[in-house]
Amino acid sequence: MKAAVTRVAAVAVLSAAFASAAFAQDRRDVRLAREVGRAVRDYAHFTIFDDVSGRVEGGIVTLEGKVTMPYKKSELERRVGRIDGVQELKSQIQVLPVSQFDEELRIRVARAIYGNPSFWNYAAMTDPPIHIIVEHGRVTLTGVVNSEVDKAMARSLATGLGELSVKSELRTDAEVKSN
Repeated sequence: MKAAVTRVAAVAVLSAAFASAAFAQDRRDVRLAREVGRAVRDYAHFTIFDDVSGRVEGGIVTLEGKVTMPYKKSELERRVGRIDGVQELKSQIQVLPVSQFDEELRIRVARAIYGNPSFWNYAAMTDPPIHIIVEHGRVTLTGVVNSEVDKAMARSLATGLGELSVKSELRTDAEVKSN
């Protein structure tokens, strides 16, 4: 009986140690995720026409998204790779094809959305939250808005420019907080 109690106590101590280690790793991952987010947001060439997100698990950072120029991909990878605590960087960032038509469409969609009085509060932000990704004439809206009404209106404004393929991946603040 005494040996069983000792084993149970040893298992409990080991479980607590693993739980502590897991909790410490989770805290490091959360800190690292904040720093990765800051590194992407603070990148001077990151615009509303780029969309990059990341996740962190056990010190391994995975970047995903699309950017308009190859140098942005390289510089973002370099910036994130230099962050203390990054054990490995997996980049799945894609570079959008260079196209005059896509570039003009990006600008037209941005003007339609951010030029609308309902979106002036977003346009005035340092880092406007609605990102406009255009690839081969197809528009994808990403980012976070305040309400379902803003989601629907942004999509409607983009679609109103003509026969466009517009996909909305916009999320509301409430949807982000619930995840």
